[in-house]
Amino acid sequence: MTTPSHHNELAAEQFARKLTARLSMTSAELPYVVTERLRAARMQALSARKRSSTPLRAHQPETASSLFGGNNAEGTLSLGGPGQEDTTPVWVRRLLTALPLVALAAGLTFIGVEQDSRATLDVAEVDAALLTSELPPAAYTDPGFQQYLQTTVSDTP
Repeated sequence: MTTPSHHNELAAEQFARKLTARLSMTSAELPYVVTERLRAARMQALSARKRSSTPLRAHQPETASSLFGGNNAEGTLSLGGPGQEDTTPVWVRRLLTALPLVALAAGLTFIGVEQDSRATLDVAEVDAALLTSELPPAAYTDPGFQQYLQTTVSDTP
């Protein structure tokens, strides 16, 4: 004997199959932007579906990718067969996703520190050259000193 809730589940499953078949037929005609939005919504619905406690199965027609290990339930590529699930914990996937960003931030930080130290060394070299030169420091404040430097630099071969 069927209960009303069992009847509702069967009706919902039948509706889901019809809707999935209809959407699959017309998805080829949609622009790329729309298909990407639908894919994102599908991912959200699948993740919400996994968290729910009622395991309804939607009918999915077998394609070549599902026969040869193509996409799993999350829409990501899996190397296993159609019945195998990705058992990688969520925190590991998130860590692996964030790892390139951490590496990029570390690289940019290293480059910034290296450039700062080189700039400091260049300024120290110039200061050392000025302090050890034959000219007194007051000569550098003279307005005609710029003209002197330009003529001296242009006269040297």
